[in-house]
Amino acid sequence: MDNFKRIARFEVVSFEQFKSGFDNKEEALVKSMYDELKLPKRATKGSAGYDFYAPFDITLNPGETIKIPTGIRVYMEENYVLKLYPRSGLGFKYRLQLNNTVGIIDSDYYYSDNEGHIFAKITNDSNEGKVLKVEKGTGFMQGIFVEYGITFDDDCKSIRNGGFGSTTK
Repeated sequence: MDNFKRIARFEVVSFEQFKSGFDNKEEALVKSMYDELKLPKRATKGSAGYDFYAPFDITLNPGETIKIPTGIRVYMEENYVLKLYPRSGLGFKYRLQLNNTVGIIDSDYYYSDNEGHIFAKITNDSNEGKVLKVEKGTGFMQGIFVEYGITFDDDCKSIRNGGFGSTTK
């Protein structure tokens, strides 16, 4: 028996939601990607991060950026957040960057109209001219669950609906 708190569950979003993340892609191609989505997993017993897998082949020249619909959502208990980072090796070799530096997935994002669909926007920030290639089904990003607290005088009661920037509208 392990000593870990079990606080979350990864799920696949609906096909309609996944498809909405692609502009003018052939539906059969998007459906084949959807059917092959892999839920995030830890690589080893000692890994903190859950690897997110590329739903399609990615090639980024230095300075190029791409938005990736992962097809994944996550249910987690309150008082937890999922923090997203590039896979360590890709960051080290290619200076792969998440465009928002660290992705923050709050527990209430799961209930948003977009089903809590996790997107990643990444940039190959290589200053050595290296072309980044990530094959479909290969880990490109990792997520780590972190417990958090709030201030004694916090009285927030507002409810989220949306992703990027939705809590400041």
